[in-house]
Amino acid sequence: MTLHGSLSHDAYCTHLLEETTKFRETVRGADLSATVPTCPDWTLADLARHVGGAHRWVGAIVATRSATDIDEADIPESDGPEKDDAAALDAWLAAGVDQAVAALREAGPDTEVWTWSPVQRTGFWARRMTHETVIHRADAALTAGAAFDVPPEVAADCLEEWLQLCALPQVTAHHAERGQLFGPGRTLHLHATDTPPELNAEWLLDLTGDRPVHRRAHEKAAVALRGPLTDLLGVMYRRLPADSDRVEVLGERALLDRWLEWASFQ
Repeated sequence: MTLHGSLSHDAYCTHLLEETTKFRETVRGADLSATVPTCPDWTLADLARHVGGAHRWVGAIVATRSATDIDEADIPESDGPEKDDAAALDAWLAAGVDQAVAALREAGPDTEVWTWSPVQRTGFWARRMTHETVIHRADAALTAGAAFDVPPEVAADCLEEWLQLCALPQVTAHHAERGQLFGPGRTLHLHATDTPPELNAEWLLDLTGDRPVHRRAHEKAAVALRGPLTDLLGVMYRRLPADSDRVEVLGERALLDRWLEWASFQ
């Protein structure tokens, strides 16, 4: 299966830097001991260490052109500063993403490296780390009570990637026991209400077979989710409840709930 991105490699690298800057701005000055409501096992400091550790892990894989996974314990400073000092944590986050982006830019999108996906190329990591940082910025914003919005082209590509990842064979195999999801007439329509037509921010998710299939389309479905694009992304990643007044659900709400439960692997 191919995991297509709609942005260039350089654009992903730029957005990764920008998203990390926004993440740092959200964390900076917030209570690092606060519990992250969407990741309740973590404090805000834990979340920051997770994001920074992921950047350094990917940076190491790309910089060394590794054909296998690298244990984070073998990566220098991957676990961050010794104490939850705000200034030290911020500097560590900045240095880690700079290292990752420098490695990604030097390698370009087509260099062979290990990934956990069928796409064994550096371009996978540029896209994945951009979206990983976007979603964890949402977590940080929820924790700090800060505003959260995503550039439309990034949000649309992030949602598109999520649907692609949900269709990977290892995901459907992992959730084989959740057979309640698939069946005749089971379709979902996602419709962003605040984007220009050229972005084509509508998706039809078809669950009538034995795995998710999706396409960008405006079509009738058993259930529709409508709202601003950032909020659609939030619902799909379970960072915003589907009963939020920021989105509208039309049709079989139970099907949407089943999908969100099935897709809760990340």
